Amino acid sequence: MTVFDKRTSRTSRLRALAAVGLASALALAGCSSANDELSQRAQNDGTNYVAGDGSVQELAAEDRGEPVQFESTLFDGSAVGPERWEGEVTVINFWYAACAPCRVEAPDLADLHAEFEGEGVQFYGVNTRDTQPTAEAFERTFGIEYPSMEDRSGEVMLAMTDYVPPSAVPTTLVLDKQGRVSARILGIAEPSTLRALIDTALDEDDDAASASGLGAAAVEPAQR
Repeated sequence: MTVFDKRTSRTSRLRALAAVGLASALALAGCSSANDELSQRAQNDGTNYVAGDGSVQELAAEDRGEPVQFESTLFDGSAVGPERWEGEVTVINFWYAACAPCRVEAPDLADLHAEFEGEGVQFYGVNTRDTQPTAEAFERTFGIEYPSMEDRSGEVMLAMTDYVPPSAVPTTLVLDKQGRVSARILGIAEPSTLRALIDTALDEDDDAASASGLGAAAVEPAQR
């Protein structure tokens, strides 16, 4: 049983957002890739993905597991490891070029990356099937400027099986600044939903800093 099998959404706000995401996923599930140039260039025909149900799940800080511990290599040859997931909120999107829902959500992910760039949020893709030329063609087509790692070996997917069901692509994870999974979207990441999850992860640090400041102010007079 995975971490998320043991949890349900914490708030009515997220349940409402999940409903929006589910409706979007169902509406777009019938998208055809038959005439898509990227699909033709990809290694498979895009018909054997397992679409997510659009569900959104969030973990309270006290319920999260350990920081994620996988290592991989980006398409540009750079190595990434656990140290990359600490200090910033991180969005990790699992995708491949022939996946029709991945193409539907790609422009929104590109926009969200631009929106949150410089605010302590980093985006990474995990490409599960493509060679570098195909992945880069996808990124050019949809204006993706954040890096992706190559995972045809399945090592990242295997390391993240507690959070990402096998072949459930697209899946999007949000990591808190400690590198722990704070939220997951199975299926198409509806932009307002993902934005809310990112904002929640960012606000956690603000709340913690505020609480720390209040605590310092409270004890300061007693120390004088």
